[in-house]
Amino acid sequence: MQAPAVTLEECSKRFGERLALRKATLAVEPGETVVLLGPNGAGKSTLLRLAAGLLRPTAGRALIDGTPAVDAPRALRARMAYAGHASQLYRGLTARENLALHARLHGRDLELDRLLADVGLADRADERIDGFSRGMLQRLALARATGHDPALLLLDEPASGLDADGRALLDRALLDGRDRRTQLVASHDADLPQRLGARAIRLDAGRLA
Repeated sequence: MQAPAVTLEECSKRFGERLALRKATLAVEPGETVVLLGPNGAGKSTLLRLAAGLLRPTAGRALIDGTPAVDAPRALRARMAYAGHASQLYRGLTARENLALHARLHGRDLELDRLLADVGLADRADERIDGFSRGMLQRLALARATGHDPALLLLDEPASGLDADGRALLDRALLDGRDRRTQLVASHDADLPQRLGARAIRLDAGRLA
């Protein structure tokens, strides 16, 4: 029997005196799209970072394909992608160079022109990203996260800074990915689960509703 793509078992995370996540239990099945909803400070980012193996739980376990996320081997990490609040893009490089570097890190031969066109940056491909707006950086971060076609995609507020065209582009990317990967997305957009045909889960004060 195949393990869930993402599993949280009675997972809690404390930062000093603040308990950001409280005994969260969640299973995201392979190929499923799940949207995490909730206000700022609800624990959405913490949950995603635990699922990505970027944080170690204070209590409980966070697993990827049945393996503790913080100890996931390189081969397993290569099959996932995480995009958080920080773009993690390289200033001083062009949009194309950022994607080319990402392709080399994953040992993949990516169609850079197509990826840039898909996020509406074809005409800015050879500009350094230092002058990019927040929305343009979000578009490029999305292209980087999805470019190597990960089996697991974790996105934290990916619509932040996007205009209407950018949000429509994001919806298309998530819809296109539904049949190919597992997607766990944190969002303030209460209508997003319906648009994606996704399962919605609400977080409030660190607790899963």
